[in-house]
Amino acid sequence: MALYEHVFLARQDLSQQQVDALVEQYKGVISANGGSVGRVENWGLKSLTYRVNKNRKAYYTLMDLTCPPAALNEMERQMGLSEDVLRFLTIKVEAHEEGPSAMMQKREERSERGGFGDRDRGDRGPRSFGDRDRGDRPPRSFGGDAGADRGPRRPREGFEGGAE
Repeated sequence: MALYEHVFLARQDLSQQQVDALVEQYKGVISANGGSVGRVENWGLKSLTYRVNKNRKAYYTLMDLTCPPAALNEMERQMGLSEDVLRFLTIKVEAHEEGPSAMMQKREERSERGGFGDRDRGDRGPRSFGDRDRGDRPPRSFGGDAGADRGPRRPREGFEGGAE
């Protein structure tokens, strides 16, 4: 049987018990069609980047599935018909991850990898924001005398604007 990771988004006006009931319903669909559900993670109510069906937030849930493709197709068909499910995404994987997913790891554990502030800048040295006027470049000129040799401006042809 194939291994899948499946994430779905449920409407924001549902309660956590209703989201759990949806998970149980879809677990039943998978097991009825010869599959099994491993890890289930409720990521909670999170803000959406943009509105989806007038919802600004959604309950995110991750499920690890081991099932035949027919079971997955039936579950996705039922999710598409449900008004409570806003979006879903299924990815076929080689093996299920052990431990909590990246969304469930504590922020401190994730920050051990390092962020933007502690990157090695190599031989460039520390960044200084006052280095714009170092003196090794000539001052910039923004066209002070660039148009002086063209002569006086003439009115455009066919333009009848202005007061007489």
